[in-house]
Amino acid sequence: MIRVELAKLFRRPRTYVIAALLCALPFIVAVFLATTRIPPPPGQGGAFLSAVLSNGALYPAAAMALVLPVLLPVSVAVLAGDAVAGEASAGTLRYLLIRPVGRTRLLVAKLVSLVVFVLFAIATVLVTSYVTGLALFGAEADSTGVTLPADVTSLSGVTIAPAGLAWRLLATVAYITVSMLGVAAIALFLSTVTDSALGAAMGALAVLVVSQVLVTLDAAAAVRPYLPTRYWLAWIDFFREPVLWRDIERGAALQLVYLVVLLGAAWANFMTRDVTN
Repeated sequence: MIRVELAKLFRRPRTYVIAALLCALPFIVAVFLATTRIPPPPGQGGAFLSAVLSNGALYPAAAMALVLPVLLPVSVAVLAGDAVAGEASAGTLRYLLIRPVGRTRLLVAKLVSLVVFVLFAIATVLVTSYVTGLALFGAEADSTGVTLPADVTSLSGVTIAPAGLAWRLLATVAYITVSMLGVAAIALFLSTVTDSALGAAMGALAVLVVSQVLVTLDAAAAVRPYLPTRYWLAWIDFFREPVLWRDIERGAALQLVYLVVLLGAAWANFMTRDVTN
């Protein structure tokens, strides 16, 4: 069942269209930065955009900061919202369940497919932005003439070697994946309570928009630590020296709570759902 879902994921053109759109924004921003050499003012613009002008090896981090607030969660919400509701609206859900395929197994296959999509999307953005960064903002050459990424300066002003940058990027991938699975859990739950894939995706996006608004509202300070988008950008602390772990740990724990609660609710609802009509 998992193989079937993965085959459907990579057989559909929308997977590659979404990936291309995610890569397009960092590429366009890089072209403007490289052409004008004008960094955003302090405190404005995406994270790391000023730093990449002197070292393109840091551009993958800047690219993730560009796609995370809107494009990536929208993409995840659309696919997760379609996971069950799309099958129901197309009339294929009942035929899937007529086969000797348990509902739990089907839901797990859908979730694995979403995890793979998130990893595929993030990896595509990182690879293309790394190539773009080195091509447009430069790299340094060693004594043999081979171009290598130079050391980068952390947000704390301390130099980070390429190996240190690599593990920070891997940690960033893991953290963003967990955060996006929180989005997927919201949309997947809604996908089990409606036959409209668009309705499930829009419902998840409405939750995220409300969360983003409340995060910036001082009057909502009491609930701010529990909002799903509160710690989305905590991965930036990986690029400090030393790494500031407090918000990273809180953000990961919060997303795990959302995953357990919402996936449990999705499973409970799907197990009792009438799909015969």
